[in-house]
Amino acid sequence: MLGILTFIAVFGILVVVHEFGHFYFARKSGILVREFSIGMGPKIFSHIDRQGTAYTIRILPLGGYVRMAGWGDDETDIKTGSLASLTINQAGLVSRINLSPKYTDQTALPMTVLSYDLEDKLEITGRVLDEEKTYSVAHDATIIEEDGTELWIAPLDVQYQNASVWGRLITNFAGPLNNFILGIFVFILLVFVQGGAANPDTNQVRVIEDGAMAQAGVKNGDRVLQIGGRKIADWTDLTEAVSAATENLKPGESIAVTVETNGQTKNLAIQPQEQNGSYYIGVSQALKTSFRDKVFGGFRMAWDGATLILTALRNLFSHFSLDQLGGPVAMYQLSNQAAQNGLESVLSLMALLSINLGIFNLIPIPALDGGKILINLIELVRRKPLRQETENYVTLAGVALMIILMIAVTWNDIMRAFF
Repeated sequence: MLGILTFIAVFGILVVVHEFGHFYFARKSGILVREFSIGMGPKIFSHIDRQGTAYTIRILPLGGYVRMAGWGDDETDIKTGSLASLTINQAGLVSRINLSPKYTDQTALPMTVLSYDLEDKLEITGRVLDEEKTYSVAHDATIIEEDGTELWIAPLDVQYQNASVWGRLITNFAGPLNNFILGIFVFILLVFVQGGAANPDTNQVRVIEDGAMAQAGVKNGDRVLQIGGRKIADWTDLTEAVSAATENLKPGESIAVTVETNGQTKNLAIQPQEQNGSYYIGVSQALKTSFRDKVFGGFRMAWDGATLILTALRNLFSHFSLDQLGGPVAMYQLSNQAAQNGLESVLSLMALLSINLGIFNLIPIPALDGGKILINLIELVRRKPLRQETENYVTLAGVALMIILMIAVTWNDIMRAFF
């Protein structure tokens, strides 16, 4: 259960923070954000603010989404022959179109819809008491969809396509940017939880509880002077020396370790612990504990994480393998393992996944933010937008590619996990 809750929390925070970036800059760019949803599936709560955004909470606590006017698959679809009820304001304009049987208004005008234009002409035509009538629709009218969600309509002037190219560019980039900011923030928080930033430039160490060095009496702050005859000056020397000393190590054998504790030098015989084919002596890097070191330590961890992800991404493109990718199943396994290892592991996982999500979304595939940014940059160079049909075809191709890849990755995760 703890693993499931951790997965929901981590995944939910990453997606909501990502979508909030799109939400914030879309509104700054004059784009109508019709809905900001936390969760997926049926709606359990909704509230519309003065700027026309419906904030909804949905029953499945898995991420969320932002629905911008004219962006992606956002559309208002009223089927010919649908029953609707119209609320008419004092100016004689339709202020609300209700398509949901869940919402009733005895003062509304019933209509069988024949046609409508809620983007340009702002009118709706239908049969009222066996008479065909056309009503003008207010610019800020709302529509109650069949599931009961009430949204503003989306006239052309507030749609994504009619924002400036710079506004669309920053709106598309803001999602990944928020993930980078979140990753840095969580890494800084992790450093404070740990008590300091790792210091790789010293031979001082922290001992791991129940590790080989702890069992030999080594304490936090002691210095490792030699391992297997090799002098140790910093963390790099230590890891290389352990690797060399354990290269041909047989079960039950020990390695020679010299440490300095309380000004005294001790020669110890340490029996490394084997895990997944590697040997460990049970120490970690010493910590820098000043406020400045902690903050910069968080930035350094974020940079190291991003470098690691970019290297893995480069290797993926040069030697593609599904085993190098992970979907929801793999993410759940990582979340479950992190939950068992404690808060520090959960924070580390969240920070890395956030940076990974930001980098992945910047790949210039049309279905991703990077693809949209590429289209924006092409528009800047051409000084005119791509044809809408061309952009739609390119986006659909990207969506198809991502769906195929997601199915393949998920299937591969299941096979690795259960077979």
